[in-house]
Amino acid sequence: MKKISIVAMATIMIIGSMFTSCEAVKNTNKTQRGAGIGAVAGAVLGGVLGNNLGKGGKGAMGAVLGGVIGGVAGGVIGNKMDKQAREIDAALPGAEVVRVGEGIKLVLNENAVRFDTNKSSLTAAAKANLDKLVPVFGEYPDTNITIYGYTDSTGPADYNLKLSGERAASVRNYLNSKGVSSSRFQVTGLGIADPIASNETVEGRSQNRRVEFAITANEKMIKDAEAEVKN
Repeated sequence: MKKISIVAMATIMIIGSMFTSCEAVKNTNKTQRGAGIGAVAGAVLGGVLGNNLGKGGKGAMGAVLGGVIGGVAGGVIGNKMDKQAREIDAALPGAEVVRVGEGIKLVLNENAVRFDTNKSSLTAAAKANLDKLVPVFGEYPDTNITIYGYTDSTGPADYNLKLSGERAASVRNYLNSKGVSSSRFQVTGLGIADPIASNETVEGRSQNRRVEFAITANEKMIKDAEAEVKN
């Protein structure tokens, strides 16, 4: 998270100097200027991170980059996602939080959400960590959350695909039981696809057994952002 924040800040500083020298910007309000800088910075940052982290395109990164709104409204959304990402990072320091474009990719590895072998039920530790996310998700109700389940390559691919979907559904069901609206969620299992580490080592297999979230703006957030920049 810290590295990404530094890249984002450098991008914003460079683009900000470009914006402030433009005569047209002098005729916009503060919200439009800030959102405009955020929109362009988010697009640049999204491109950089997309090239490096979005290979495969099926999982959370692909969903986040696929939901880009763009323009000044996109900048407003990006600013809100910045705040949410910081709160997620503070609530669950062990998670990998990636702010890209106008959304958030959240990776929960076995240190955060662990399942027993061949089971989809959540452990007590996993529930405790998901509990930390509930207040943040409640504070930002105008987002959609897609949950992706993954496994390592041990065992038959078709079994792992089914198991990963069941695990993603367990995460959704638990968050729903804690008050997060079921209408915000979509779940999918990707099994052994898109490994983030080598399946040849114990450590690598542990990293590949993970749950990813793609957090993006819903229709209400988009409409509110469009209305905000018009004022």
